[in-house]
Amino acid sequence: MNKEAVIEKAKKVKFVILDIHGVLTDNILYYTDDGKKSECFSLRDRLGCKALLEGGIGLAFLTSKITRTDEQVGKIYGIPLEKLWGTSAKMSKLDEFEKESGLKDEEICYVGDEMIDLGIMKRVGFSVAPSDGAVEAKEVATYITRAGGGKGVVRELAEFILKAQGKWDSVINKISQVG
Repeated sequence: MNKEAVIEKAKKVKFVILDIHGVLTDNILYYTDDGKKSECFSLRDRLGCKALLEGGIGLAFLTSKITRTDEQVGKIYGIPLEKLWGTSAKMSKLDEFEKESGLKDEEICYVGDEMIDLGIMKRVGFSVAPSDGAVEAKEVATYITRAGGGKGVVRELAEFILKAQGKWDSVINKISQVG
């Protein structure tokens, strides 16, 4: 797909759904000796979420199970609790959300990195994969970020969408005013 066609698709985006593992994280789990798990999230992605929200683009996290960590990250990133979706039935959740919101496939962006994401990536109007995502995800993605998972995927995506929509400069001005 040529760059102009990708920009045209980005212009239609009103809502972004983010997979967590492999998109907001580097897809690596860290365990302590006492069995506690931790993951690494990028503060660049926090700014990406803030920019999208400031630009009037809605956001949700969609993963198989929302953990306390995901809730904390959602809070830090500005994602309301009701937009933290924990289900393996991603297509059904998209159906439910579209029915509730009135949004259509072409107005939704989905960011995924693995085979579990392929169905929803093929369906939405603007699908995105991180540069280190699975080959299959990159093959169906409308846009592939330069950033890898957990390394600023959302920040890069926010800039791309908001520039396509002509909102980037005003979003930067608003965010730089409040810090």
